[in-house]
Amino acid sequence: MATYGDVRQWRPDPLDEAEQELKRHSETLLGLSDEFAETGTPAEWTGDAADSAKAKHKTIIDRMEHLVAEVSAVRSAIGRTADAVIGLGHAVKEADGLADANGFAIGDDGSVKDVAPPQTVPAGQEDEVRRERERIRAELVDRVEQILRRANDIDSDLAGVLDKVASGKIGDDGATTLAEAAAAGQRQGVLSVLEPPDGKGTPGDNAGWWDTLSDEEKKYVIENHPEWIGNRDGIPFTARDEANRALLVSEKERLQEEARRLQAELDDSFLGGLFTDTDDKLDRVKEKLESIKAIEETLAKPGERQLLLFNTDSERTEAAISNGNVDTADHVAVFVPGLTSNVPDSMAGYDSNMAHLKKRAEDELSRYGDGGTVATVTWIGYQAPQLTAGSLFSDNSVVMDDAAKAGAEKLTPFLQGIDTARDTDAHLTALGHSYGSTTTGFALQKNTGVDDVVFFGSPGIGTDDIKDIKVPDGHATYIEAKNDAVGDFRRFGIDPSHMEGMQYASSAEARHPGDGRVLTGVTGHTSYLKDGSTSQYNMAVITAGLSDRVVKGTEKGFGDTLTEPFSN
Repeated sequence: MATYGDVRQWRPDPLDEAEQELKRHSETLLGLSDEFAETGTPAEWTGDAADSAKAKHKTIIDRMEHLVAEVSAVRSAIGRTADAVIGLGHAVKEADGLADANGFAIGDDGSVKDVAPPQTVPAGQEDEVRRERERIRAELVDRVEQILRRANDIDSDLAGVLDKVASGKIGDDGATTLAEAAAAGQRQGVLSVLEPPDGKGTPGDNAGWWDTLSDEEKKYVIENHPEWIGNRDGIPFTARDEANRALLVSEKERLQEEARRLQAELDDSFLGGLFTDTDDKLDRVKEKLESIKAIEETLAKPGERQLLLFNTDSERTEAAISNGNVDTADHVAVFVPGLTSNVPDSMAGYDSNMAHLKKRAEDELSRYGDGGTVATVTWIGYQAPQLTAGSLFSDNSVVMDDAAKAGAEKLTPFLQGIDTARDTDAHLTALGHSYGSTTTGFALQKNTGVDDVVFFGSPGIGTDDIKDIKVPDGHATYIEAKNDAVGDFRRFGIDPSHMEGMQYASSAEARHPGDGRVLTGVTGHTSYLKDGSTSQYNMAVITAGLSDRVVKGTEKGFGDTLTEPFSN
């Protein structure tokens, strides 16, 4: 078993040199092909001696074909091992660089040690710094685990090919020429592509595994196993987008065929679906096809978009689409909608909201910030409650927090995976509306690396104490519009309008702090993301990391007055 110290010393150069030497030998052997053909016995030579010579000639040819196959197999295995070692070296460099940049060190035994913790931490930021160091250390541990898993896989694969050669188990697959034998050997020298970590893997596991793969192996995974990475948090989103677009095509074809089969089954039945659930199954398939249509239409809109998540295994399709490149944007915002949100009915509208928010945030950065780039994400990655009888009277009911907690289990690693998948951390903002704010609140009780959060129109964020929300102090903001009854519901924790330590941003009509233009006010529960509104402006500047430009204020209504006595 290789140690981390061993892997640090692995280099592809000796393997490349061996592969080139084997290439020369292989070419020499292949060059003898014509000579062997010409040394056959003359056609006019007959008798016992001629038969003996022919048999000897065939034996030599067979041995040459096996020899060529063996050389080709070893050459192929060594060449591919050299490529794998390059990928592994990249993963080691990434892990060591991350450790060094943050005051950690990875020992030759793979242990992760905190060797240079910050000596001075600004007052009030102790918890933030501690959480960040815990997150980075956990990621390093996961990366080391995957590096060693990959190293031992490479070692085992190469040893397996060499053992087959040593024991004479490399065949020529019935080749009749040396060239055919070389091709047969090359096929037997192909190394396996290491599968991803078991289950969903942590973002650190997944990032560590992906970084160990060579460029050729990554391409192979995307083309042949897109299901491995499409929804795997910690994998770069550019690769996830490519994989999910491929899955979108294949899943559409599968669902179309399933719809035809179910419809034929109903057509052939005298009573239709009266005593079966076939009609219900067909309705679910049609819903998923409608979801795919909505995703396709959204991806086809002008501007850069990435399909970050695509899942049809749940009752309703789940998806996440970004405006902008999440791998490279300086600022990333993830929006989680609430009650009644679903892909076919909601994705297009929310995507337009996020496109406007991205533009507004980049405008603010251009005028008053550092000119950075922004990516915004519409995350419908959970089974949000619906206003149907089946939903209202189930565990997925809007009056229960089950769906929010289940959604948070998916949202947490998604958020963690954004920084984990990148070479440099983004300024990361979470935006949660309505029931989505509850889902976001539960997610942020874990260590996600989120820098800012905006809750708006919230029935509660899953806690009565802002300290449970693991973002930097002073970077949790609440917006509540006048006459938003949901914001006074306080079903899932204290009314955020009265939460100590929460920052408050206005949704009322206001003047832009810079150019003085009018920002429109919003009322009720559904207009917070309206383009040109004060609430949208506030989300834009927070997304842009310009929270000092927030228009502050609270629009407390009758409901807030009623709930205030119960919030202390």
